[in-house]
Amino acid sequence: MATDKAATAAAKLKIAGAWTGVLEVQLESWTLPMLREDVARRSGGSPDCIKLICGGKILKDDGGSKPLQQLGLRNNSKVLASATSPDEGKALKQEEADQADRSSKLSRIRAAADALALRHAGGSLPVEDFNLELENQSGEKVNFGSENDQRAVMMGLMLHENAKSLIKKQKFKDALDVLSFAEEAFSLCDSKIIEMIDNVPILQLDTVWCYFMLRDISCLSMAGARLAKSREGFQRSHGRDNSRFRLLQAGRPAELALYVRLELLEGVVAFYSGNQVESYKALNAAKSKFDQLQVPDEALSLLMSMGYKEREAKRALRMNGQEIQSAVDFLIEEQSKKARRHQENIQRQNEIMEQKRYGMTINRRSVDIRSLNDLASMGFERYLAAEALRVNDNDTQKALDLLTDPEKNCALQQKIDSKKRSRQQRQAAVARAPVQTADSSDNSASIAVARDPIQTADSGDNSAIGSSIVDFESGSHELESQDSAGSPKEDRDEEMEDVLAKGLTGDAYADYDLDVSKEGEAIAEYLALLESATGMKTGSS
Repeated sequence: MATDKAATAAAKLKIAGAWTGVLEVQLESWTLPMLREDVARRSGGSPDCIKLICGGKILKDDGGSKPLQQLGLRNNSKVLASATSPDEGKALKQEEADQADRSSKLSRIRAAADALALRHAGGSLPVEDFNLELENQSGEKVNFGSENDQRAVMMGLMLHENAKSLIKKQKFKDALDVLSFAEEAFSLCDSKIIEMIDNVPILQLDTVWCYFMLRDISCLSMAGARLAKSREGFQRSHGRDNSRFRLLQAGRPAELALYVRLELLEGVVAFYSGNQVESYKALNAAKSKFDQLQVPDEALSLLMSMGYKEREAKRALRMNGQEIQSAVDFLIEEQSKKARRHQENIQRQNEIMEQKRYGMTINRRSVDIRSLNDLASMGFERYLAAEALRVNDNDTQKALDLLTDPEKNCALQQKIDSKKRSRQQRQAAVARAPVQTADSSDNSASIAVARDPIQTADSGDNSAIGSSIVDFESGSHELESQDSAGSPKEDRDEEMEDVLAKGLTGDAYADYDLDVSKEGEAIAEYLALLESATGMKTGSS
């Protein structure tokens, strides 16, 4: 009994500032808004104009529901009550609201990426109007062995793409948080797979670029370590002197913009570390590559006269060392890839629609289309082979054993016929039902998705890996078999999932086709600082 009384006894808080005195509060039940309101009442001010500080930290509401004990206040804690102007109080309240909104949005981004990766990496049929698949820069579908690796890479890619969109909007703090999520996702993947691709080195580079754009010198030590990892990763995936990358790119210097940014940032880190010689060396190397990326007006005008848009013409010239014929070949090749991907997406769309008719396996997976094609090529009826795979959870050998056993084959056929008769009876019952009025019409009609197929494909083998999205029509008649198999209804954040999906632009060269204008300005700025400090002169490029 004595212990209970001690636990509920009032604690004393020593308040100073706008009002000075001792308050008795219940730490387990009082919240920060209650404390702020009490101090404001005693000081004659408004709660919105009272800022409370304890232990050198501003106490923030965080929703206003946490008890003071959870905020770190104890018996005899000293709290400074600072009175602010009404405008400053409103600004503080708005800042807290913005921070809460930012935290909520970041949590939604992470949860949505996890949900998308879980569905699309696990063999489940998509429940939205697109399908995510991993592919290399050539547009070829790739698989990473285990489902967990597939999921980790897919989640990392989606989060990284979202971070890059935030960087373009100059929301660098938000981008850093999302990049941290992406880095965590990639870390869950087999390290041998990560070493094959350059997505993670690019992520490290993007992280340091955010540090630089925020002018956060406190991150200097982390920046140096990240840049070292980035360069090591590029050397591993691109090869020495980028020989492997150039081979995959048919000799094109597509990586130049990445190295402009890398060497600029290496130069900046060396500058602030006091290593002026290394800084000058890195900045001069960055300037040389920057100069190589400047597109001549004559070459640009010639390509635009052929009907190409300015953006794609500039990209083609930068990717091909300003060589006009190579740039034209590049543009034709990109158009051919786009047409091929469109046809592949149509084929995949048809496969998904077919898979939906077959229902789900016992482990909530769609019937594997490759295994189905293999069994059908042996002469088995397609619907029969699909059912054999479905009941055996896509185990091809077990499905084959079932199909080649006359007794089991007959039983399976009878089961399918029984399902078919039941379905026909339901359809007949629906046909006999009274016709609904327009006001009570249902939403069971097939709805065509208006968006064009979206794909992402970063670099190819030993380079970046991307996710592809295939759009398809969705309608209740295709989904019926999936629902009848007991597919659980998901509580989805459709809005955020759509944001992440739209971020996958289908641009295979997005990571390499950087607008390096800001890099050029920074190179000139730091070379000038070096020249004024040491008298070093910029070398000719």
